[in-house]
Amino acid sequence: MPPDTAQAVTQAATTGMDATHWGMVFAILLLLLMSAFFSGSETALTAAHRAKLHAMAEKNRRGARRALALTDDQERLIGSVLLGNNLVNILATALATSLFTVLFGANGVVVATLVMTLLVLIFAEVLPKTYAITAPERAASFISPVITPIVAVLSPFVGVIRAIVRVILRALGVKTDPDASFMAAHDEIKGAISLHHSEGMVEKDDRDRLLGALDLKLRQIDEIMLHRSDIEMIDADTDPGEILSKCLQSRHTRIPIFRDEPENIIGVIHAKDLLRAVDKLVRGTKDGMNNLKGFDVMDVAMPPYFVPETTSLDDQMHEFLRRKTHFALVVDEYGSLQGLITLEDILEEIVGEIADEHDTDEIELEREPDGSIIVDGSMTIRDLNRAVDWDLSDENANTVAGLVIHQAQIIPQEGQVFSFDGVRFEVLTRENNRITRLRLRKIG
Repeated sequence: MPPDTAQAVTQAATTGMDATHWGMVFAILLLLLMSAFFSGSETALTAAHRAKLHAMAEKNRRGARRALALTDDQERLIGSVLLGNNLVNILATALATSLFTVLFGANGVVVATLVMTLLVLIFAEVLPKTYAITAPERAASFISPVITPIVAVLSPFVGVIRAIVRVILRALGVKTDPDASFMAAHDEIKGAISLHHSEGMVEKDDRDRLLGALDLKLRQIDEIMLHRSDIEMIDADTDPGEILSKCLQSRHTRIPIFRDEPENIIGVIHAKDLLRAVDKLVRGTKDGMNNLKGFDVMDVAMPPYFVPETTSLDDQMHEFLRRKTHFALVVDEYGSLQGLITLEDILEEIVGEIADEHDTDEIELEREPDGSIIVDGSMTIRDLNRAVDWDLSDENANTVAGLVIHQAQIIPQEGQVFSFDGVRFEVLTRENNRITRLRLRKIG
């Protein structure tokens, strides 16, 4: 041991600690306890799930209600807690340095640094944070009555600090939004669902349904509508008998009616309305089906319901429910027909494909023994991602064929192969300018 250190220790031993020194020790311990309280409070209030706190508050738990109110302004809360924590830590370190300097002389600074680092790390940081993270909602409810008045007292000082910080950041060219939350609720929920799925706590089907419901506000009609080229229509000037035959042969209950050209939709016929009208004309009459000659389909057709293609799926679903209808024709900004949308189409974005006894057995995706998959070109990228758990981007195209055309910047020929986003795309069949079948294989 160096001579000066030995001399300091001997002097400390012979001098002893008077009441003032013991008072400083007590003050340091008290400040460490306060530091532990601030550290645990910070972890508990930031880690506590607001949904769980809200549920606890609805059960008349006052602590949860206070904790929920505190987390409304995260920036003020964190600023107050950090201010309080730094005040007590700095004060404790200063007292310890003064105490150990008296006891050990010039070496007291080194001893104080080592001792306070160890005490603060174990008892004022790791221990309280570990306890708080094990049950953050319960811890937040427990400490909220104490931390609430502390936050209220320190808020004015935090406000000044926040203003200074924003001025400095603005001078550095950094823009801040004081009203922005740490994470949007929508993204937070989606992140939690995806995390629990990756950990095996949420099944894939449940994840897809939950994420599908959350995404309704973010998606537009034009992403899932039936394109106008695939719409089944009836000419209003067609012979009534032929109209009846077409309606009976169709697997759809609602069919648009046009006159002169398909763009000119003048009504929508419902199969039940048509059959009621025909039954009324032919039942109990000797002429029977001959009575259809004077039948006008527009007498029973409903007025067409048009919606803009930029409407969100969530808004359109609520509009369907409000109007008590399931069918709408989609138009662009110029009023040109683009497609049609049904309530079932929107629901399928949540629960997956809905098939009934009249739907055809169309298979959009086939799995091959070699691990590749064969898909229809009209299959949406979203449906493909849900089926095979991929993450292909649908920002620039809605369908698989559209994605290939966008990436290739041409309409590919049969047999052409493209690789992007970690997937190999092979064009199998093409009809006119439409890619109808592709083979996909994950690369790597």
